[in-house]
Amino acid sequence: MQVILLERVAKLGQMGDVVDVKPGYARNYLLLQKKALTASEDNIKAFEAQKAQLEARNLDTRKEAEALADKLDGEQFVVIRQASDGGNLYGSVTTRDAADTATEAGFSIDRKQVIIRAPIKELGLHEVEVHLHPEVMVTISLNVARSPEEAELQASGKSIQELAAEEEAAADFEIAELFDDIGAAASDDDAPEAVVEAAEDSDNA
Repeated sequence: MQVILLERVAKLGQMGDVVDVKPGYARNYLLLQKKALTASEDNIKAFEAQKAQLEARNLDTRKEAEALADKLDGEQFVVIRQASDGGNLYGSVTTRDAADTATEAGFSIDRKQVIIRAPIKELGLHEVEVHLHPEVMVTISLNVARSPEEAELQASGKSIQELAAEEEAAADFEIAELFDDIGAAASDDDAPEAVVEAAEDSDNA
């Protein structure tokens, strides 16, 4: 099926290009999202008549997207979620979660603009793409944690696994110290008996 693109579409073409696509992709995405028109004679003529206007509108929206991109690119947003001790989430972080978190921080983003390449099912820092415009894309980071305090530690570069290992090591150290104290106390208790035994041996001699 042939369509004429009304904007740049990644891996497909630029505005005004007539391209061949699968009918399902055309109907369910390109035409539905108003990114293209069927490449009929009438639609091609209509596009040519509106081309200058469409290009001007595209330029304006691109400038707006670039201004937002300058502020948004590289930003990190905290997403609080419940998870197991091993760091596995009870569920996953979605494009809606990413969009809502960024919007709450003052950036107006729609979930349709967010691309999550691999499912986010673990605590930690995860990079996510935000397509602000067909020609403008930025990367943000989602700091997925169980609490704001945990998010701060992860932001400093520590993973949940490293934190768990440190806590376990600290607990083992405390237990070892406790046993050392008990051992030292037992030795002190044995000392008087040793002194008495030594004295008795002296008297017998």
